[in-house]
Amino acid sequence: MEQEKSLSTPLNRITVVDALRGFALLGVILIHMLQHYGIFSFANMGVPREAQFPVLDEAIRWLSDNVISGRFINIFAFLFGLSFFIQMDRAAKKGTDFRARFIWRMAILFIIGLIGNCFYTGDIMSIYAVFGIILVLFYRFKSWILILIATLLLLGAPRIIKTGYENMTKTEQVQNQDANTQRPAFRPPMNMEEPSFLNSAKNNLTRGMDMKLNYQFGMFGRGFVTLALFILGFIVGRIRFFEEVDTRKKRNLILFAGFVIAVTAINWIIDLFPPQPTGFFMRPDMEITPTLLTVMALKDVSSVLFSGALIIGFIILYQMKGIGKCLDIMTPYGRMGLTNYEMQSVIGCLIFSMWAFGSIFGDWGRTEVFALGLVIYTMQVIISKYWMKYFLYGPFEWLWRSATYLKIQPFRRK
Repeated sequence: MEQEKSLSTPLNRITVVDALRGFALLGVILIHMLQHYGIFSFANMGVPREAQFPVLDEAIRWLSDNVISGRFINIFAFLFGLSFFIQMDRAAKKGTDFRARFIWRMAILFIIGLIGNCFYTGDIMSIYAVFGIILVLFYRFKSWILILIATLLLLGAPRIIKTGYENMTKTEQVQNQDANTQRPAFRPPMNMEEPSFLNSAKNNLTRGMDMKLNYQFGMFGRGFVTLALFILGFIVGRIRFFEEVDTRKKRNLILFAGFVIAVTAINWIIDLFPPQPTGFFMRPDMEITPTLLTVMALKDVSSVLFSGALIIGFIILYQMKGIGKCLDIMTPYGRMGLTNYEMQSVIGCLIFSMWAFGSIFGDWGRTEVFALGLVIYTMQVIISKYWMKYFLYGPFEWLWRSATYLKIQPFRRK
């Protein structure tokens, strides 16, 4: 009975993977709520109100910085790579080469991502679509080559190459640029000057898109970590890890302990270095030193290992009868992962945009928006549970599947 719950459903799905996806999206909505979905919508034009719950605010800030930020979206990316393998593998078992169809599937996802970007400038689906196509190109690569590529990405090889190139091409004019040159005055985004959905969408697809691409592929290099996680998910699929997850419980415990020890050791090494400016918005004129590059690489590796600990810890709990039954409520949520992710963005946009409810929620503090995120997630969990009782797929999943095969797919359960 327990094996049935963890390994598959009548639709031949690995349900612990769906539950993990639902778990990942819990962290995603919480961190996005704390970031106000990237929307500067303070009702008093940038002057937030006095903190109502300072102690809780500080606790949530610590939780965000040390547990949630980057770690849960890592799981989401990893599961995308795993799902890619599962789709390819099941097609191969039927004698079908799914690669061309998968590229078309990614083209559809890219369009979905652009539409989502109109609501939330940080929508990641268009980036995922591009990385999905790269996975197709990597499909025939041997696993050791893929591990090497993922390792180089996590160790910041693109960041090092970019820094070296910029140092070689830097002109004397840039080197001697007057540090006191006055910067242009800050100009609020058009969605704040003239609040409307159309202005917000236009800002997200222009200025916001530039910021997102710089965050993903600039010095911070978040996108390269994501690609590494896609590859790692694909490799884990190849070794059939999740197909054996219920029969290798001792292995799971050893892996969890290994991840925890590795994270602790790397964080201890990071603390040996002087504090480095490794935040999301690094100044273009910042000096990039070997120490900074080293610390950024170590933080990326630590973040991925922490996500590994979360994954294995979740699996261990999922296999416990009482706790597993509670965690299984996330399974329908995860099966509707695309729908729920995009609806998170739409709801976040409505809550924080000045053309919607930003004047009400825009100056809420950490505790308030964190609690609101939990409420939204809970409502989505309930809706997902009842939706999956009557339908085979979430709305976006059904649309995506139908567009993939260019044929209307079954929707309602019989």
